[in-house]
Amino acid sequence: MGVRVDDVDGLVNNGKLAATKYLTGYVVEESLSMDNIFVIAMIIGSLKVPARYQHRVLFWGILGALVMRGTMIGVGAALVHHFHWILYVFGGFLLLTAIKMLVMKEKEEHPENSLIIRWIRKFFPVTREYHGQHFFVKAGAATSHEAAEPGAPIIVDPIVEAAPKGKWLITPLAVALILIEFTDLIFAVDSIPAIFAITADPFLVFTSNVFAILGLRSLYFALAGMLDKFHHLKPALALVLMVVGVKMLAAKWLKVWLGDSFNFTVLGLIAGILVTGVVSSLVFVKKEMSAG
Repeated sequence: MGVRVDDVDGLVNNGKLAATKYLTGYVVEESLSMDNIFVIAMIIGSLKVPARYQHRVLFWGILGALVMRGTMIGVGAALVHHFHWILYVFGGFLLLTAIKMLVMKEKEEHPENSLIIRWIRKFFPVTREYHGQHFFVKAGAATSHEAAEPGAPIIVDPIVEAAPKGKWLITPLAVALILIEFTDLIFAVDSIPAIFAITADPFLVFTSNVFAILGLRSLYFALAGMLDKFHHLKPALALVLMVVGVKMLAAKWLKVWLGDSFNFTVLGLIAGILVTGVVSSLVFVKKEMSAG
């Protein structure tokens, strides 16, 4: 029993193509996560999440994001399989999102004033203080009188004291987690169609998403304090979405024009845009510092 050379060549070429699509999807997802990190940093900063519990919030936030995105990818793959024209809808949506990012100025809204926070406080009793690493506390239980951090003084929480004994309350740590999950849901609306623009293979879509999200926690601690320096990153991300949207809408013609180099060209273009955005931001900051 032998293996033909043509079969081996076919497997190698298919492997290269799959690897290129995976890498492109990973780069797109990781780059779109930059905005996500900035919002997460705002949430954690505004809610004053203790440093020792930030890892815990991000761990559960990422775990929830994996489940949520897995579900969205499954639904998206089913839609693409049964209604191929949905890809053109995704492409148009990405182009509109890119134009919106380039044209419209974002309003900085304090997370404490967000609609989701008001909704949480309306339907769930929320403690005023942090109670260790707990997301929930029961009034009258030992955890309801736990210090925010080990060694810190115990502060009497009037919300807990006023609650009937045995009543469950959620802590600001749980509020931060809910906000992070909600934020990821909003960003997934952009990023999932962007990955489907690269490939419709559910395995490649899911794995590129999973590994990009798993790196989110490390990226947060590495970049959270630096993101405001990347002034040109936002336009770069908008251009990436534009490239991905055009690829989705015009894939049939672009494949004829570019041939076998189609996927490599898209990957190179996306990487080039991101590198240019980061480098130009750093150069711009250096010029400002030298001028000042």
